[in-house]
Amino acid sequence: MPASGQTPVPVVDVEAMDRNIAAMAATARRQGLALRPHAKTHKCVEIARRQVAAGAVGLTVATVGEAEVFVDAGVTDDVFIAYPLWVVGERARRLRALSERAAIRVAVDSAPGARQLAAAVAGATEVLVEIDSGHHRTGVNPGQAGEIARAASDAGLEVAGVFTFPGHGYAPTRPSQAAADEAAALQEAASSLTQAGIRPRVLSGGSTPTAGYTRDGLTELRPGVYVFGDAQQLELGTITTDEVALWVEATVVSARPGTIVLDAGSKVLGADQPAWISGGGRLLDRPGARITALSEHHATVTLGLEQPSPELGDTIRVIPNHVCTAVNLADQLHAVHSGGNYERWTVAARGANR
Repeated sequence: MPASGQTPVPVVDVEAMDRNIAAMAATARRQGLALRPHAKTHKCVEIARRQVAAGAVGLTVATVGEAEVFVDAGVTDDVFIAYPLWVVGERARRLRALSERAAIRVAVDSAPGARQLAAAVAGATEVLVEIDSGHHRTGVNPGQAGEIARAASDAGLEVAGVFTFPGHGYAPTRPSQAAADEAAALQEAASSLTQAGIRPRVLSGGSTPTAGYTRDGLTELRPGVYVFGDAQQLELGTITTDEVALWVEATVVSARPGTIVLDAGSKVLGADQPAWISGGGRLLDRPGARITALSEHHATVTLGLEQPSPELGDTIRVIPNHVCTAVNLADQLHAVHSGGNYERWTVAARGANR
């Protein structure tokens, strides 16, 4: 375990993480789907290797920089950059070089973006057309997917299919509906590609909240948070505390009746706090407590009815609201194995935002 006094520090329960990895791999197999986990959650070579060893066909990433980290480490030679990149200058050079070492797919959601990508990489990558299945971020209407695919193909790109992110499943009572929306949108988009004369080989979707809902219409899942879990997933009911595989160890630095303050603020836990969630994070061993305020270096906790109350100097295990953000704020993860032995894993893709 981390040395006494060296808090705050992110800790990974390796056994719990390995169970989560195996469970999601089993879910994908049961549904007959390829699993391509999103590595932006952990940004860690050691964890990516475990996912691939468990059956993942490759990785999903958000940036060229993340792709470079995992390809250079020899984790996989099959990566999907699930982001509509605008590829110019140095990024174009890097993407071409990356495509010489690995099979790279890139997102497109516009005809100009597709033409710019084709000019930059000269057909060295495949593309997936991004569609909007209800999250209303990037992506085109499913019925327009064929138009974008045709533009990409005419520009010289190989169009592998379509993808979406059912992000509107990140809300109470919404995962099931989001999964249904996703499947319907992907099928509509696939039909649009077919009508445009392009055969869709890949229908990619999935997120941690929606992954467990069996539905037709997909060939691939791309969940990310499942590897660790977080407070959002707890409140959505996607996981139980037994499946939490990452927490931040923090120390009680101030206390008064009913309230404690921890040395892990937003610069460690992240600041994400959706309107529906009940605080700035959860205490793993005190389910009735709530983080009611986050400063940069302070977490103010209102205690529940659990007894006894923590004392100054006590170590508390905190579950971040959004684990992807918390990991990206850390240089290393303290990976704890059974028996208490631990090693330090570098967050290798930290800061790889380009």
